[in-house]
Amino acid sequence: MSKQNKITRSARGQACTLRLGACSGEDTVVLCHLGLKRGMASKSHDIHACYACHACHLIEEDKSNPLCSWYDRFRAMEETQLIMIELGLIKL
Repeated sequence: MSKQNKITRSARGQACTLRLGACSGEDTVVLCHLGLKRGMASKSHDIHACYACHACHLIEEDKSNPLCSWYDRFRAMEETQLIMIELGLIKL
């Protein structure tokens, strides 16, 4: 099980910001790490992430899937960061 913190827990009940057209509902939304520093045993920082439902998260993880571009990832990360600012999770 992954280490939970305020940012990872903030995904519960949120709308999917990745929105790849296959959304499976807010009850499946988790924090989806998007940064370049990730792999089998490492993840990018929690602020380099978006809220993604199970279906969109699966599409995003398949790097060969054309349904998820880097534009989609960046847009979703920006939207998620704005929500995190509103929730007080990211301070400016």
